[in-house]
Amino acid sequence: RDHIPVLHATIGGNRFVGRTTVGNVRGLLIPNTATDQELQHLRNSLPDKVVVQRIEERLSALGNVISTNDHVALIHPDTDRETEEIISDVLGVEVFRQTVGGQALVGSYAKFTNQGGMVHPRTTVQDMEELSSLLQVPLVAGTVNRGSDVLGGGLIVNDWCAFCGLDTTGTEISVLESIFKLQRRGTAVGGAGGGTATTSTSAQPMDIVMDMRSSLIDQLS
Repeated sequence: RDHIPVLHATIGGNRFVGRTTVGNVRGLLIPNTATDQELQHLRNSLPDKVVVQRIEERLSALGNVISTNDHVALIHPDTDRETEEIISDVLGVEVFRQTVGGQALVGSYAKFTNQGGMVHPRTTVQDMEELSSLLQVPLVAGTVNRGSDVLGGGLIVNDWCAFCGLDTTGTEISVLESIFKLQRRGTAVGGAGGGTATTSTSAQPMDIVMDMRSSLIDQLS
């Protein structure tokens, strides 16, 4: 995994694709605001094994109301029953209606991978234990962008790397690296929008990773 292919796309003519789509290794869900041309572009650009499905859901900002990894999905309590079934079928996950830290927008206030997850900073210890049991991954309450609790607006992460907003502090980056188990995989967390890329360095000495991390923390602190 020496690089991450980047696909340029719009949803309903808008560029904020992260808040309107959600997916995992098996599929990608897009809202009914997506045009036929946008749907076909995604299907043509992604591997055949990734199912691209357009769904009729009144809560159309799917990235805000769904948070998922390759095994479990948390969804807004008011999500349509039909949408719940599509999520289960297309993404191949167990689906749970849930709130995070008292917030129904689980996609905005919880980010988790197959390795770990971060939730709204006001999530109680008991709620975190329950969520961790559901997701079967360790969780931590945290922030990005120097104290922002809207995790979905400042963080994208998978099992190998993460990108976060430029205002994210060194301490926040350290928490991200720890909970998502990025350091042991030879990766670094990069600041989005600032010209600092996140790259896999599995074939490189670990001191390169640490130099990259130190440089980034110096830049953002």
